[in-house]
Amino acid sequence: MADEIRAEMVANVWKVVAATGDTIAEGDTLVILESMKMEIPVIAESGGTLAQLAVNEGDVVQEGDLIAVIE
Repeated sequence: MADEIRAEMVANVWKVVAATGDTIAEGDTLVILESMKMEIPVIAESGGTLAQLAVNEGDVVQEGDLIAVIE
């Protein structure tokens, strides 16, 4: 079953840490968001393979936007 990771707030994608095809463990950081001068890591809630990375560095995400899919 695929696990969709979605943005919890409006933020800028400051840094992309993982790449499509990477093996992900629960707790791994996928991307780092920046909002109001704070860095917010987006953490995988389950392990698997990163099937899709829907953001790039410099993108702006809105609350609920898809960030990644882990299968």
